[in-house]
Amino acid sequence: MNKKYAKSSEKIASLAPEQYHITQKNGTERPGSGPLLNNKEPGLYVDIVSEEPLFSSSDKFDSGSGWPSFTKPVDTHYVIEKKDYSHGMTRVEVRSRYADSHLGHVFNDGPIDQGGMRYCINSNSLTFIHRDDMEAKGYGDYLTQVEDKK
Repeated sequence: MNKKYAKSSEKIASLAPEQYHITQKNGTERPGSGPLLNNKEPGLYVDIVSEEPLFSSSDKFDSGSGWPSFTKPVDTHYVIEKKDYSHGMTRVEVRSRYADSHLGHVFNDGPIDQGGMRYCINSNSLTFIHRDDMEAKGYGDYLTQVEDKK
C-alpha cells in the first residue's frame, strides 16, 4: 500500500452530476444504465474520487440486477460496510474508506461457490483500470488478482 488515497475538493468538483449524486449524496443509477455494467475487460475497479482499489474483474459476475456485481472486494481494507435503514429497508451499504464515497450495497445472494456475497455497485462510483495499465498507475500489487475470464 504505497499509494496515498484521499478525497479532494478538486476531484469532487470534477465529477459529472450523476457521479456526484451517487458518491456524495448516496444516490443510485438507473438499473442497466451504468457505463461499466457490461465491461468484460481484465482489470481493477477503483473509487472514482480517491482511486483506492475496490474490486477485481476476476470477481465480477452478471447478477441480472442491472448493476455491476462482485463477489468480494479486492482488499477489504478499502471497503467499509455499514447498516442502511433508508427507503424503509434494512440493507448493508458499501462505502470507500478514504473518499467515503457511496458505492452501493452488499447482499448475501451471490454465487454460493464464491462465498455467497453480491456487492451491487454503481458504475458511476468507479473508474476502471485495465490490467495492461495497472503497473504504471501504481496497482501492480493487485495484478495477481486479475485473471482472464474462462
